[in-house]
Amino acid sequence: MKVIGAGFGRTGTLSLKHALEKLGFDKCYHMMEVGNHPEHRALWTAAHQGEAVDWDALFEGYEATVDWPSCNLWEDQAAHYPDAKVLLSLRDSGKWYESIMNTIYKVTADGLAHEDEMRRKGAEWAQSIIWDPIFDGRMEDRDHVIGCFEAHNQRVIDTVPAERLLVYQPGDGWEPLCEFLDVPVPAEDYPRVNTTEEFRARMRPPS
Repeated sequence: MKVIGAGFGRTGTLSLKHALEKLGFDKCYHMMEVGNHPEHRALWTAAHQGEAVDWDALFEGYEATVDWPSCNLWEDQAAHYPDAKVLLSLRDSGKWYESIMNTIYKVTADGLAHEDEMRRKGAEWAQSIIWDPIFDGRMEDRDHVIGCFEAHNQRVIDTVPAERLLVYQPGDGWEPLCEFLDVPVPAEDYPRVNTTEEFRARMRPPS
């Protein structure tokens, strides 16, 4: 593991996954990878409950990680991979809150009441490792959720040595990321994927 993402979901993490892979940090673990490895759910549940994790086995084949569920445990990963750099993706707190409420949290909330058992189980898993432990299940309390988001970000900034940390926001482009990772700047544009509109369109049931 060479890059550890500490930023919460909906801070441009899927674009960042694509960017890191384009820069040669292949592959990059992201929540979408859990869909490719459903056997990882139990491992993440155990990890979030404080059980020992074989990080090398879990991240076999990966050189970077961003997004949930791994960002919750960035400190354990940073200790296990002392040479890895830490990447904190940020965005405006209010816009971040609106984004999660309109995308990934909405998927969980809808899934909890879904008639399909697999959808319910997936939603229950997300609730158990993200919304309940991080935000106390108080997702409708905007000030509380934003406070948790900002406290997490500040802890990363206060904890990680400056030379090991990059604080990165959507729109910063290739240059700061490439300088931090000591890699050449690609000729192509920085990827921009998974906007709220794209996310909702992807989740919309077929007509």
